[in-house]
Amino acid sequence: MPRHTTPPTVGRRSFLALTGGALIGTLAACSPRADAAAGAEPAGKLPSGAPPPGTELSIAVRTTKLQLAPAGLEKELPFRVTQWPNLNAGPDIIQGFRAHSIDLAVNAGIPPIQAHAIGVGAKIVAVQIRNSPSYAFATKPGSDIRSAADFRGRRIGFSQGQAQGVVVLRALKQAGIDTDDVELVALPSTQFLTALQSGQVDTAPLGEPTLTKYLAQYGKDGARALKTDVVDLLTVLWAPNEVLNDRAKAAAVRSFIPLWARGQVWAWENTDRWIDTYYVKDQGVSRADGKRIVASLNKPLFPVSWNKAIAWEQETADLLTAGGFVPEQDATELFDRRFEGLAAEAVPARYREKS
Repeated sequence: MPRHTTPPTVGRRSFLALTGGALIGTLAACSPRADAAAGAEPAGKLPSGAPPPGTELSIAVRTTKLQLAPAGLEKELPFRVTQWPNLNAGPDIIQGFRAHSIDLAVNAGIPPIQAHAIGVGAKIVAVQIRNSPSYAFATKPGSDIRSAADFRGRRIGFSQGQAQGVVVLRALKQAGIDTDDVELVALPSTQFLTALQSGQVDTAPLGEPTLTKYLAQYGKDGARALKTDVVDLLTVLWAPNEVLNDRAKAAAVRSFIPLWARGQVWAWENTDRWIDTYYVKDQGVSRADGKRIVASLNKPLFPVSWNKAIAWEQETADLLTAGGFVPEQDATELFDRRFEGLAAEAVPARYREKS
């Protein structure tokens, strides 16, 4: 009978296993309750004005790093970025938060849920909405899977601490397939390609440009991409509570959010330069594939109100709780609403989500 590689009752343990041994040891020595207390709820009014001289942040947002100079925004950065870690996987970011090596990062909506579940205090400070699917299910070479209805009894790459994990759960729910009727193979998303190539999994969700690279290599061997209408709604900026409780750093975060949003608008409005800067030179795909990828995207949207984002996070948390992966939680605790609307205010009206 199909089974979970990691039973739902130990879902939190499987998440920790994906974050690396050093973090596991640290978390074992510190209870979730104590860690949550150490990074208490950000308090007080959001600082106004520029951050004081000498303020520094370590920011794991690679796209913004690449956008600032060509968009003419670099000169508006009113603090020093000590480093731009090239990390984007949720477990890596959580480890960076806990090690005090990352002050601000971009992720999908699920890593803040996972961080909260293990007592790592951090909150969302900016939100972008995506109303179209950003992942497709890639199949292993030679697979006979043609749609999500064929997932029953198959091995599926599953990273519960990342967006791809929730995409899997939502796709199964939509197809009417119980998680007990598939084998969820616990892997970080960075290992999905190897797992597909070796046949360790039958399918796994991939985003761009990884999907294009995979199909270019294995499409001739029968690998394919299965589209679903499962939407991973949120891209978020988030930061550890200790950063948000520091007035100088909170001011730096506040000043960075508009630049983050404006950088994405610049990339949308200057597609040729962005394709060359990011997809070709940074990600190593062809210009033709870069154009195809960009053509499949929707324009960036930044919500004026976070109500829709909070409801989406709550639905996602409830889905994970129902599967036994995280304890029940209140999604409102994941957001620092002092920052609400700052991204939307920084962009033209056509890039604002008003619902």
